[in-house]
Amino acid sequence: MNIRVGLSLAVVVAAAVAGLLVSGSAAAPPPDPAAAYVAIADAGNARLDRDFDALEDSGGTNLAAAQADLLDVAATEHRFDHDLSALTLPPETASTVHFLFVANESRAELSAEAARSTTPAQLQAYQRQLDAANAPVEQAVTDLRHELGLPPPETS
Repeated sequence: MNIRVGLSLAVVVAAAVAGLLVSGSAAAPPPDPAAAYVAIADAGNARLDRDFDALEDSGGTNLAAAQADLLDVAATEHRFDHDLSALTLPPETASTVHFLFVANESRAELSAEAARSTTPAQLQAYQRQLDAANAPVEQAVTDLRHELGLPPPETS
């Protein structure tokens, strides 16, 4: 064996052993699906709360601000859906996750459509549709949380 290859192999083995001693195991334990879901849901909800609070505070009279808030809502919903699809969740949650993804993407598209409003009145006309789009998302979230052994979501 070449001395350089032998030395490199020794360094690799020593690093692997050191990693085992630090971590205590050869492989990291799989993430808790419920905790992983809560982490992405909490992050998304905090951002959505901020956007919706800003929309309510302005009353939709500042069109540019409302458009920016709605575009951020859509981006946040897309990000949540992306993160949700990357989670490893129990197989029995698959249909609920799919329904949540579809309902949330629909709501995101509606938010983006509303953001293209050219007048405050046009924007206001979307309010009923946006409110209605929340119901299927909220139901799917409640169902998924139940399937993951989590309490129902907080309401505000």
